[in-house]
Parts: sequence; C-alpha cells; structure tokens
Amino acid sequence: MYHNYRYRPYPDYGWHDYPDWECHMHLRDYGPNPFVINIEEAAKQNKYFRLALWTGTYYQLTLMSIDVGSDIGLEVHPDVDQFIRIEQGQGMVMMGHRKDCLPFRRRVGKGDVIFIPAGSWHNLINIGNVPIKLYSIYAPPEHPHGTVHRTKEEAEMEDGDYL
Repeated sequence: MYHNYRYRPYPDYGWHDYPDWECHMHLRDYGPNPFVINIEEAAKQNKYFRLALWTGTYYQLTLMSIDVGSDIGLEVHPDVDQFIRIEQGQGMVMMGHRKDCLPFRRRVGKGDVIFIPAGSWHNLINIGNVPIKLYSIYAPPEHPHGTVHRTKEEAEMEDGDYL
C-alpha cells in the first residue's frame, strides 16, 4: 500500500521537516491543534519566564525559564492542579495550605516532577548556578491562549496574583 508520508491533515508548521529541527523550533501556542515536539529540547530552548506552548479545553502546557537566584513567585491556583517537570537546573520547591506556612520543602533537579494539588500555595526557587528550564501542565488551563511573559516582572504585572 502506498503511503504519502508528506500528507498532513493538520496545519504543518515546517520545523520538524529539518534534520536539525531543534534549531528551527518556533515556540508559540500550538493548541488546540494536534502537535508533537521534543519537550526536553523545547524547554531548554525557551528563554522566556513563561510561554504557553499548547492550550486546549481541559489542560495547558507552558515552558518556563527561572533565572539563577529567582523564583516562580509564591502563588496558589484554587481550582487548578499543576504538574512540573525540571529539564535543567536545581531548585527548592515549597508547598502548603497557607501562604505563611509552607512545610513541604524538597530539593529538585533535572528529571524531577512536582505535583501541586489545587488550592496549595507553592513556590519554586532556583538555588543552582544555571537557569531552571521546566515545563508545567495545568488542568484546566491557567493562562490565556498564547501567553508569553518575557520576564517575571511582566508576568506579575499581567497576572496580578503574585505577592
């Protein structure tokens, strides 16, 4: 049976056709279309504090880059579960049920995942000597489709829910 491997029923953005596709990745929100990507390479390529890579009806994937000595910022998502995977760097994650009491504390690094239940106050601080590169999944989506925050300060101004 003949199979036309070039036929793609969905929008084709082209970067995956290159042998060195990592150099040609265009990071933006591809949701809610079907999409395949090397998430480790995408996370490492990302230079922005936060970038929504895929936003659907029921969940969202964002990429983040946390500068050395910086943090995500103490926050809570009352109705959103969150999953974080660290692809580069070292950090300290803290969680608790009140913003002034975060008894859960763990060192995290490359390959670690963090599960943050809805309603938990949390923060991730970069305690290493390179930026933390991570991806985060929110269910349901936390940020508007296409969100790009170049810096933490830009995110704080737009979101208004950081301390």
